[in-house]
Amino acid sequence: MAIITLLTDFGLRDHYVGAMKGVIARIAPHAGVVDISHEVEPFQIAQGGYLLSQAWRYFPEGTVHVAVVDPGVGGERRAIAAEAQGHRFVLPDNGLLSLAGVDRPVVREIRNEALMLHPISRTFHGRDIFAPVAAHLAAGVPFETVGPLVDDWLDDWVKWPSLGHRVLHIDRFGNVITSLRAPASLQVCGERIDLYAPSYSAAPAGKLFLIMGSGGYVEISEREASAAARIGCRVGDLITLDEKS
Repeated sequence: MAIITLLTDFGLRDHYVGAMKGVIARIAPHAGVVDISHEVEPFQIAQGGYLLSQAWRYFPEGTVHVAVVDPGVGGERRAIAAEAQGHRFVLPDNGLLSLAGVDRPVVREIRNEALMLHPISRTFHGRDIFAPVAAHLAAGVPFETVGPLVDDWLDDWVKWPSLGHRVLHIDRFGNVITSLRAPASLQVCGERIDLYAPSYSAAPAGKLFLIMGSGGYVEISEREASAAARIGCRVGDLITLDEKS
């Protein structure tokens, strides 16, 4: 059975996710649909890329991943489909693919209008372009029919270094996931953190500390408490490294 994953900044209050799933069900009724997350902060492309990077590789080969964090919908950015490491990705050409950690993808611009819904809204490409294209791919339509190859996709548009060091994500427990790959003394929202702990249980109660998270990024945490609430930070906030680090 084909699998389609969904990741968006749509939330679940509105009809958007449900409409995308309805489109998929009509075109590929036997496909399994798995939600990675719909709680990406609005317009936060880096957060969407981070969450996609932490999930897609754990699905079986043949999975089609749809990611829609698309502040440029209806504008100049292209819609693309990519194939890499046995997986397929359907998403806007705005840096999401680069941030997802996909190695040497084959990228095509989505131009085949027979794979889209009509009329195409200028505000809801998730429903009219990305969901139907993903469903057709899951139903067996050849990848080559999506559109022409492109070699100038935005691989360099958003890379972790070009972001500066920032808060990528805040999880349910209040852990603050940063773009850092190695622990270093840092400041965020006026709070300085330089204590490192190898595990949550090894950290002292009531103290902010740094820990290497399961995704390979440094997290700011507080034992059995929300570090994000204590610091008052948000996704996208700048992180400043201590000059001695």
